[in-house]
Amino acid sequence: METPKARERLKRFCVGNGVDLGFGGDPIVPQSITIDIAPETKPNLLGDASDLYWFRNSSLDYVYSSHLLEDFEDTKFILKEWLRVIKPGGYLVLFCPDEKIYLKHCTRTGQAYNQDHKITEFGLEYIKNILNNGFFGGQFNIVYETELIDEYSFDLVLKKSL
Repeated sequence: METPKARERLKRFCVGNGVDLGFGGDPIVPQSITIDIAPETKPNLLGDASDLYWFRNSSLDYVYSSHLLEDFEDTKFILKEWLRVIKPGGYLVLFCPDEKIYLKHCTRTGQAYNQDHKITEFGLEYIKNILNNGFFGGQFNIVYETELIDEYSFDLVLKKSL
């Protein structure tokens, strides 16, 4: 349940029709369409966030994801899918862990490490390198980022180009 840590900062980007991916029972904003693979969270849509087949291209005002992107092996593929459904002028709102800092945090505090995390280099720079490699050229602008916002997480908000 990481969203409460980011809600006040990031909810301003989650206006209109959008989704909260892997919401875990606590959506970023009440009107979010919630998607989760876990039925016990009672999502609006039950399924895997790697394929947003429910939505047409450029149909949503925002896609919000908290501590989910790091659970996928192919970050570029997932980002492409999530950007696909966002309207021009809409936002991709990410709140994610910096994996190296998260691992140190778990070691220091005794918190159980999340074994679903797939990429040891995962962090803000890792994502920005993927986004800036030419594959996504001109599709978005970074409008907000914070390298380390709590013990181990960062924010990144992309605005889809018009």
